Amino acid sequence: MPDSIEICILAAGKGSRMKSTRPKALQSLAGRPLLEHLLNTTQAFSATRTHIVIGSGADQVRDAFAKADLNFVDQTEQLGTGHAVQQVLPYLSADRLLILLGDAPLVSEASLSRLLAAECDLGVLTVDHPEPYNYGRIIHDFDQIKAIVEERDASLEEQAIREINTGVMIADTAMLTRWLGELSADNDQGEYLLTDIVSIARQQGHRVVAVKADNHQEVQGVNNFGQLAELEHYYQGLAVARLQAEGVQIVDPGRFTLRGEIIAGQDVLIDVNCVFEGRVKLGHNVKIGANVVICNAEIGNGTVIKPFSHIDGAVIEDRCSVGPFTRLRPGTYFESEVAVGNFVEIKKSRLGVGAKASHLSYLGDATIGKEVNVGAGVITCNYDGVNKFQTHIEDGVFVGSNTSLVAPVTLGERSTIAAGSVITTNVPSRALGVGRGKQRNIDGWKGPREQ
Repeated sequence: MPDSIEICILAAGKGSRMKSTRPKALQSLAGRPLLEHLLNTTQAFSATRTHIVIGSGADQVRDAFAKADLNFVDQTEQLGTGHAVQQVLPYLSADRLLILLGDAPLVSEASLSRLLAAECDLGVLTVDHPEPYNYGRIIHDFDQIKAIVEERDASLEEQAIREINTGVMIADTAMLTRWLGELSADNDQGEYLLTDIVSIARQQGHRVVAVKADNHQEVQGVNNFGQLAELEHYYQGLAVARLQAEGVQIVDPGRFTLRGEIIAGQDVLIDVNCVFEGRVKLGHNVKIGANVVICNAEIGNGTVIKPFSHIDGAVIEDRCSVGPFTRLRPGTYFESEVAVGNFVEIKKSRLGVGAKASHLSYLGDATIGKEVNVGAGVITCNYDGVNKFQTHIEDGVFVGSNTSLVAPVTLGERSTIAAGSVITTNVPSRALGVGRGKQRNIDGWKGPREQ
């Protein structure tokens, strides 16, 4: 029977160099808190329990993950990484403990899998770093780690070593409990350092091994917004590479942002400066123009999203045309071959096959039938200050420009609404609805310049 594991994530850091009221674990990377990235990765390992060590901003972290099955453990005094893990010991029951750092959120599942598979009493995830300054160096003794030497204590020969400690460890729980009990704060920092358990374990004859991560970027820690931006760049690069491997054409990988997930069909093209949030599904032959934001949306085959459009919580079927400068709000549903254009805003409305609203319109809380044509400047007046009301436009209706449809109202099949109308009552099928004040002309009128 395989050993059971628990996970401990050290997330008590304040992030003082960020000068932020938000704790470091809640700083945003690709639209999600740093801690959430780690939790998503560790789901693959079926841990019996996950412990989060919190300190600065503890209540904010608890609130942010209130719905998650997590054991939050307070580190009321910041006395080092070893002290942080000591706080978790009373809650442990599994055979092994995987220790992660909350400010290094992108460690890969592949690297952690290799670490968990290592035959050892204590395993340390290491990496070859091109600029190892200020990191603890890994000192080897044949196939084991002899010690981790901090920069300040390293000799010139040791400083030349590029293999560094990432802070990620896997340990036998019973042995770890003994090792942590032997830690001392007799050092320059006056802290109980987790790295000291390496030399303690070796002195007691236990097997301590290094497992290398794939690259130094995946284990990069975050202490300031500059490092966070570097990690964002790395994350987006991974996202681009994955999508390109799936056949998505991204015009400029340096101007692409993913803050969720994209599920894409074949022959999808994404132009520059596009942002994707939440879960976005793109069908085959979808074209996304420049400067588009899409959030939690589904877009069907052959649909074109033109530049500067904003789509949030909408479902768009096949062969539709959206934009430029269109805003689709939650609850919008387009059947196939719908076309909406410049400066059209739609909210909580369904448009039937072939319906069109080409420019300068607001359609909210509406059901719009097949082959409806909505002219420029048309709005549904769906809100009276307290309640929302529905507008029903049946198949084949033509709505003239600059018309206000005061809900609740129904426009019957193949009716026509005269331009400039205010429609307050239902219009029968195949009727002409006119709701204008009668025009009158005043002869001999003197304009302001003639007064």
